[in-house]
Amino acid sequence: MPNNNDVTFSMGSSAYADRVPRRLKFFYAIGASAETIFGVAFNAFNFFFYTNIMGIPGTLAGLAITIALFFDAITDPLIGAWSDRWRSKLGRRHPFMFAAPLPVMICLFFIYSPPAVLGDTGLFLWLTVLTVLMRTSITLFHVPHLALGAELSADFTERTRIMSLNTLLGGVGGYGTYVIALTFFFNKTPEFDNGLLNASAYPSLAISAAFLGGTVMLASTILTLKVIPLLPPMHDSIERFNFSSFLLDLKSALTNQNYLMLLIGYLLLSATLGTRDTIGLHMNTYYWELVPSQIRYFALAGLAATLFGYAVTAPLHNRFEKKPVLIVGLIFLLFFATAPVLLRIFGLFPENGSDALMPMLMIFYLLTLIFGVILLISAMSALADIADEHELNTHRRQEGIFYAARSFFAKASSGLGHLLAGIAIDLIDFPVGAEPGTVNPDIVFRLGLIDGPIAVIPGIIAVFFYLKYRLTRVRHEEIQVKLAERRATLADQRR
Repeated sequence: MPNNNDVTFSMGSSAYADRVPRRLKFFYAIGASAETIFGVAFNAFNFFFYTNIMGIPGTLAGLAITIALFFDAITDPLIGAWSDRWRSKLGRRHPFMFAAPLPVMICLFFIYSPPAVLGDTGLFLWLTVLTVLMRTSITLFHVPHLALGAELSADFTERTRIMSLNTLLGGVGGYGTYVIALTFFFNKTPEFDNGLLNASAYPSLAISAAFLGGTVMLASTILTLKVIPLLPPMHDSIERFNFSSFLLDLKSALTNQNYLMLLIGYLLLSATLGTRDTIGLHMNTYYWELVPSQIRYFALAGLAATLFGYAVTAPLHNRFEKKPVLIVGLIFLLFFATAPVLLRIFGLFPENGSDALMPMLMIFYLLTLIFGVILLISAMSALADIADEHELNTHRRQEGIFYAARSFFAKASSGLGHLLAGIAIDLIDFPVGAEPGTVNPDIVFRLGLIDGPIAVIPGIIAVFFYLKYRLTRVRHEEIQVKLAERRATLADQRR
């Protein structure tokens, strides 16, 4: 039986009982664009840069990111638990968010500016150390920022609206960065018909992305300071963060069945998405034989998909439970992601260079992302509901711990994807720095198999774990009533 001394908050668990002011939601949500600016600048280009420009083996490039993933497995929940128990005049989340921008900016620049004298081993160590430092610094912002979003409202659907806007502005930041990179940094030059092979463009991109992403991080943190007095305070009886409390919080979170099922499903899905994202430039450059001026249009489809997902997910959650929305979103994501390669294998997809190729690729990419956005928003909203369930069962609020999973699996997508893609690139003996159209067709065919039917296998397995998610709207309403009764009782005891 939990002790009342373990109650984390003395009053409500959210700043607002239902609707959150639009301006505050916007100021909060722009923080997501900072994460995606750094994420795209790092994840979309570093594998191509280190394997195709710097020439290190794909396995080493993938291993560097995977090693960082092991550190993420510690730092993400650690920072989440630490922020859950932090006490200061700036609240629980903001001190961490203020600490993030500068180190992230510095690390991103140096990742794309390795010393010329380093060999394969030196480049591997350079990439590994800087990735660990950069992703730990991102965690200082990202995990407390997500936890702050869960604290803004207690309403079942308003949480979806908050996370929808968060995802929308994240999409604007990420896809906008992708368009800018391919248009202005990797554009065609007299020396390089394909700007992605221009080594000097990568440090310039890093400087611009670092400055923009760091500025947005700082702006979101400053502009949400006014909500701190409205946030539920830490109860005085709760001990400050220490290693034993961290282990207790972590163990407690993992005993929640709904959280565990969402966690495992997210991990498996991360392997699928990460592998496809990592070799995305290889696929577009060598399998579909596109150039940067064409590839950038996929980002426009991404922006459209994010906007559509933002518009429809909250209404879907008003009409349906979050569980079926999660599962249907995942199934259709996997179907549309795989279809172009499978259709090409069976001779049913337009040939490279044909007028129909780009429109068909854009359609499938748009549909894949629409269902991906719906899935992501649903999972983010479900985590906030799980935090309520967890408070009822344990008398502890742990948004930081729960949303550490979201941060970790965003990185797991990169880490697992880099490792699996790196090994695969080496296994099929993909050539370094090759011009499109000159690679052995058998190797290109195997590249397509990796991106298509092979990469989606973990995602298919994830469906079975999402089927075990049990938290419904009715159950959530019961939880909110019981929590309100408990808080009222505690308030009466303190009078």
